[in-house]
Amino acid sequence: MKKTYKIDVDCANCANKMELAAQKTKGVKSASVNFMLLKMNVEFEEGADPAEVMPRILENCKDVEDDCEIYF
Repeated sequence: MKKTYKIDVDCANCANKMELAAQKTKGVKSASVNFMLLKMNVEFEEGADPAEVMPRILENCKDVEDDCEIYF
């Protein structure tokens, strides 16, 4: 399952950090961040519940960029 989420991030480097953090999150098959559009595309692993995975993604992203936000 693929979903797109609106994000709030200040710079392209921070967006890259968010992308890497999201990709390392359990339950995520792939993730990409488009800084210009302020969007994150997430493809979840088979059987993963986005409602459970997204809070973990946000937590991991805040570990690398504490003022970022993901709206889900």
